[in-house]
Amino acid sequence: MSISIRDLDPAFKGAGQKAGLEIWRIENFNPVLIPQSSYGKFFTGDSYVILKTTGTKSGALLHDIHYWLGKKTSQDEAGAAAIKTVELDAVLGGRAVQYREVQGHETEKFLSYFKPCIIPQEGGAASGFKHVEAEEHKTRLYVCRGKHVVHVKEVPFARSSLSHDDIFILDTDSKIFQFNGSNSSIQERAKALEVVQYIKDTYHDGKCDIAAVEDGRLMSDSETGEFWGFFGGFAPLPRKTVNDDDKLADSHPPRLLCVEKGKAEPIETSSLTRELLDTNKCYIIDCGLEVFAWMGRKSSLDERKSASGAADELVGGTGRSKSYIIRLIEGFETVMFKSKFDSWPHTTNVAQAEDGRGKVAALLKRQGLDVKGLLKTDTVKEEPQAYIDCTGHLQVWRVSGQEKVLLPAHDQSKFYSGDCYIFQYSYPGDDKEEHLIGTWIGNNSVEEDRASALSMAGKMVESMKFIPSLARIYEGSEPIQFHSILQSFIVYKGGLSDGYKNYIAEKNIPDDTYSGEGVALFRIQGFGPENMQAVQTDPVASSLNSAYCYILHDGPTVFSWSGSFTTADDQELVDRMLDLIKPDLQCKLQKENAESEKFWEILGGKTEYPTQKIVRDAENDPHLFSCNFSKGEIKVKEIYNFSQDDLMTEDIFILDIHSAIFVWVGQKFDPKSRLQALTIGEKFLEHDFLLEKVSRVAPIYIVMEGSEPPFFTHFFKWESAKSAMLGNSFQRKLTIVKSGGTLPLDKPKRRASVAYGGRSNSLPEKSQRSRSMSVSPDRVRVRGRSPAFTALAANFENPKDRNLSTPPPMIRKLYPKSMSPDSIKLAPKAAAIAQLTSTFEQPPSARDTLIPRSLRASSDASKSSPNKNEQDEDSMNSRIESFTIQEDVKEGESEDDEGLPVYPHDRVNTASEDPVTDIDVTRREAYLSVSEFKEKLGMAKNEFYKLPKWKQNKLKMAVQLF
Repeated sequence: MSISIRDLDPAFKGAGQKAGLEIWRIENFNPVLIPQSSYGKFFTGDSYVILKTTGTKSGALLHDIHYWLGKKTSQDEAGAAAIKTVELDAVLGGRAVQYREVQGHETEKFLSYFKPCIIPQEGGAASGFKHVEAEEHKTRLYVCRGKHVVHVKEVPFARSSLSHDDIFILDTDSKIFQFNGSNSSIQERAKALEVVQYIKDTYHDGKCDIAAVEDGRLMSDSETGEFWGFFGGFAPLPRKTVNDDDKLADSHPPRLLCVEKGKAEPIETSSLTRELLDTNKCYIIDCGLEVFAWMGRKSSLDERKSASGAADELVGGTGRSKSYIIRLIEGFETVMFKSKFDSWPHTTNVAQAEDGRGKVAALLKRQGLDVKGLLKTDTVKEEPQAYIDCTGHLQVWRVSGQEKVLLPAHDQSKFYSGDCYIFQYSYPGDDKEEHLIGTWIGNNSVEEDRASALSMAGKMVESMKFIPSLARIYEGSEPIQFHSILQSFIVYKGGLSDGYKNYIAEKNIPDDTYSGEGVALFRIQGFGPENMQAVQTDPVASSLNSAYCYILHDGPTVFSWSGSFTTADDQELVDRMLDLIKPDLQCKLQKENAESEKFWEILGGKTEYPTQKIVRDAENDPHLFSCNFSKGEIKVKEIYNFSQDDLMTEDIFILDIHSAIFVWVGQKFDPKSRLQALTIGEKFLEHDFLLEKVSRVAPIYIVMEGSEPPFFTHFFKWESAKSAMLGNSFQRKLTIVKSGGTLPLDKPKRRASVAYGGRSNSLPEKSQRSRSMSVSPDRVRVRGRSPAFTALAANFENPKDRNLSTPPPMIRKLYPKSMSPDSIKLAPKAAAIAQLTSTFEQPPSARDTLIPRSLRASSDASKSSPNKNEQDEDSMNSRIESFTIQEDVKEGESEDDEGLPVYPHDRVNTASEDPVTDIDVTRREAYLSVSEFKEKLGMAKNEFYKLPKWKQNKLKMAVQLF
């Protein structure tokens, strides 16, 4: 594009350098920047240019330019606004999307910048911002239309303006009335209340009464009678007459016109395709309601201004007052524009756009103008966050036909690609217990198991009164929440379900189910010790990738292979995964380009393999859609600049973050349709409304109102009290408006735990008990043990000995921030024992940390009793004993009274040369004498026996780790 500095208005200097709004008013045909305090105040006699700059997570700045035309603005000012919009786009590098906004017919995107509404004022540039003396309040009547954004228009203060179809706001000196037409929807009524709050705050300084009047309510209601009193008393409303504002704009199939020398000439074509658009020219695509002006990258600034004028002239005719004009630059077309074409290539060459942006920046810099805003901002580097507590209770079932088999705790993170699984995870939330039920579908699983898994998971959610969130997850597309819950995730080849075995038998397919004895290759990946995966791949050299580490084993032979692009952190994960895959075998290290012959021999010979890491979809800037699902078809509408208030309890919404979607279901949504929420999510992925080629197997979350998980609410400025309010969306909003725009102070009650499929608060069996996880990488993570016991375990474990359930203790930080590796030291064994013992002698307030969250309330109640006798204290000790000891040893067993044989320490030690056989290896301490305990614990015998029985048992557990 040929650009001269003379063509660019100096008022736009420095525009678009940071996210936010910038507004110019046209005065004497020139743009004048207005102060932020005046944003949202528009005058009917003026024209404005509005720039919306949005920063994305990739670091890019996106620009939308709107020029707003008041209904009383002059044609000359309107033309100047259109031309200045093109100049502003040139200043920004020729990449902005431009919208023509006419008073009363604004786009929803434009109105979303000024929530809840805009109410244009009479006047213009001559008087718009001059201080005037306060005048007596004038009674006004407004009509409100819109379900997600509100179009507000002042109408004559007369009975004839009222109707059954719309919502009206009567603004009087002392009270604001909202009249709800009988044919208006609940959602429209709720949105209109936001306008009531705006009028109250703006024109009454927040000091006036609010009244809601229902169409058809009897005169016996005092507020209804007061409302009709302003209209001379009640009388039936007249039949509404249709005017131009009420007529819907006609839409028709897209017509393509080419703009040459300021005139738009139609192009005859049977199919509208991308190839018809020449980069040297400008075009108009007329769709009736929407009129698009497309400008090629190599078109001149004058040609673009001509195309803009031609589009204005096209909609200037009779009956086109509601048409939107949207101007786009090649390479930055909107989804709406692309959807008008029969075919549009997925990838476009935006390099030209960046090149053009650079040329504009260089030109402006030579002319002495600020070009900082034209440069791409720094990419926002964020470590992926799970936004979920990882110390909860996990259960996993493998699906086999119409049944599900509960997996033991040590196998609940080991999945097979030929199977389907259901998991139920319960974890502490901010003010209630949260629940997540999900399905994991293996790539090689059979259709019967897939359908059964989805059905059973849905029934589990339904049986818990739709309190849990529901997740549908496919192998290879797992979200970070899933990996954070399982922590160390392994995917094996093959399957164990009857459905998979029957399928390979019918198809005569060799069974390649992992056995641990043959050849197997695992790719190791993850973000850290609490989020790591091992995925079994084909044991051939082409499966390798220089960006990953791998574990290869052939029976007793074990290799670990590190690609040349891997880091020390990646290799650390390999060491941890070895303890889960091959814990008792010595591993031989292999570095890329320095492998042994045996390594390549196991893989069948050296061949070429990729060197680029698999890039998974990141969490994109989110988009919110309202949904209408009927007769198997889904219709969606995007909600711009969304907030929590846009989630209406009567509706269903989809939050699209590209890497996953959330289907939010309101409490008042049709109960019979709730079960179709997953189908709605699948239909959304199928249609790909954002044209981003989103994977059909992307994770889908079903989220119920009132039970929103933190990994959903962090996309909003969330107030949990709003979703906990009773009533429909109008009743809730009315409560807030009448309370002055603030939420009621009542905190929602903590929901009773239903984590284990029942109403009881009792703890689950030991095999499925809640896992403790150290959130700090400095601490040893041990599943199934309390934090205090984990701290003690780190001092007894031998780093050289591997345990299937315990990765090696960390002696340095994987991801150091402020501490150096040398600053981390292990405490002496005696100090650790003393620390553990001291916790037993502390007052009840300190012992609360040993009591599960769900039982703290009962514990606090017992503490509040003013008089405690020994029996009460013994009862408390007994309760603590039952909760702490059962985390690590079998409940109800007494080591001293079982009559087990006694062996010396050397024979029950795991490193013994002559180990004792036929004993329970998980309870080695039960076979030791008291003297052995005394030596191991470093305590005098009399000191040991002074402790209560349950405290003795707790200390004996320490010896289990030697």
